[in-house]
Amino acid sequence: MEILEYAFFRHALLGALLASILCGFIGTYIVTRRLVFISGGITHASFGGIGIGVFAGINPVLSAMIFAVLSAFGVQWLSRRGDVREDSAIAVFWTLGMSVGIICCFLTPGFMPDLPSFLFGSILTIEPADLWLLGILTLTVVILFTLFYRQILYVAFDTVFARSQQLPVTFIEYMMMALIAMTIVSTLRMVGIVLAISLLTIPQMAANLLTSDFRQMIVYSILIGWVDCLCGLAISYWLNVPSGASIIFVSIILYLLMRCIKAISQKTNGNRETA
Repeated sequence: MEILEYAFFRHALLGALLASILCGFIGTYIVTRRLVFISGGITHASFGGIGIGVFAGINPVLSAMIFAVLSAFGVQWLSRRGDVREDSAIAVFWTLGMSVGIICCFLTPGFMPDLPSFLFGSILTIEPADLWLLGILTLTVVILFTLFYRQILYVAFDTVFARSQQLPVTFIEYMMMALIAMTIVSTLRMVGIVLAISLLTIPQMAANLLTSDFRQMIVYSILIGWVDCLCGLAISYWLNVPSGASIIFVSIILYLLMRCIKAISQKTNGNRETA
């Protein structure tokens, strides 16, 4: 418990809690709407914003967020055109962001000490400014889900039905794409570009093993994500390994365990019914 005396570890715990709540809401929408591949494209496209921020001498998080939101809107707009497939639209912005980021990083003179943290993440390096960003974004997401819960729910499961009910589907889609992009960027400090999409999908997949109800999936995702972060931080501290990778590793192991337990339970119930 002596580790709690350090401010950086307390920041990590608070950041993990806020990220778990944020990803619980946004990740449930991603998994339900089957936007995992799109989210992966936005994640890698955000590297272009980081490169621009480093090159221009501005906050890389701010530039990455703007670039990610614009990329998300671009994917949404381009994929709705009849002559462009969705996976092709994702590939365009995925590769555009990575290429812009690499070019800007190589054009930047001097050493870039923050770049590895954006690529691979380290929750132990999270700063008060990052916590404020997570907190404001989490509060915004909670408010928007409260105000537009029915619309988000319908769009997540069936956009055709949502349009038949005269719901603002286009507005909800673009709003959620913007929130997805901002959520991805806000969690880059924790797990990095390489692993950010895992934080938005694996706890939600585990929650889906327990329930198919959208509201309950959000709650279970938050709890599972929080447990993943705590266990990942503990492993990172004990083994002196990167915290971001530890969190994702724990989340995958927990998901596999839950899946095995569910499979065994279903098999046992099936044998009982047969008997």
